[in-house]
Amino acid sequence: MFETVTYEVPADRVARISLNRPEARNAQDTKLLYELNDAFDMAARDDAISVIVLAANGPHFSSGHDLREADPIGSLGKYETVGTWCGFSCEGAEGWMAREKELYQGLSERWRNIPKPTIAQVQGKCIAGGLMLVWPCDLIVASEDALFSDNTVSMGMTGVEFFGHPWELGPRKAKEMLFTSDFVTAQDAHRLGMVNQVVPAAELATFTLELASKIAAKPLFALKLAKEAVNAAEDAQGRISAMQTAFALHQLGHSHNMQVHGLPIDPRGAGGLVEAPKR
Repeated sequence: MFETVTYEVPADRVARISLNRPEARNAQDTKLLYELNDAFDMAARDDAISVIVLAANGPHFSSGHDLREADPIGSLGKYETVGTWCGFSCEGAEGWMAREKELYQGLSERWRNIPKPTIAQVQGKCIAGGLMLVWPCDLIVASEDALFSDNTVSMGMTGVEFFGHPWELGPRKAKEMLFTSDFVTAQDAHRLGMVNQVVPAAELATFTLELASKIAAKPLFALKLAKEAVNAAEDAQGRISAMQTAFALHQLGHSHNMQVHGLPIDPRGAGGLVEAPKR
């Protein structure tokens, strides 16, 4: 059914979607993101499913965006888009912004607003774009070895496109995470309220499934209403407008890096994953 994600129903009324590019540390290329969106849609539209678990195969949850993807703008033409920013044949900054508005901010926000409860099951490293998969989920269960990082400031950017940092960690820890590119441990994330539960790695899947089953036993309509109420409270605090501002600043960062380095990110902080053009 899918090539880069798996879909299963491991318990009554629970669907589990797993990222399935372990050889690439579950880096997110265009295909993975659209298949993940299709899998979320499948679970959301199935009235027999009440709770959706997002997991990942392999030792690490996700290394973030796949910076080695060839022709990321052109790859959009292979898929049916969910947004309407442009036809994705746009050029320059418009084309880059359209892709990120679709694949990154757009899909993450869409997943955040799925009416059914969602639980992220996180092990190993969850870096940059990986945060944009777990932060839209309602609950996060992490293994004791889980580490979270947004290293995009090192690459000349403001932070990932789904800018949830202040709501997830509080403003001061959010700034520390961004300014230093250091990892936040599962234990610190739990202390700060970003993670709901921290469990031994060997118990991660079992614990998460038991939690999902406990929630799935509740009336689905009541779960949907409770989720919408909490999300509305968060949005009333200014989350949406703040995220739109952060996204605009992110695009300014891309434009600056294109002018200075000839690339959308600063290659000095990309760990050799991209190469600056010869001048």
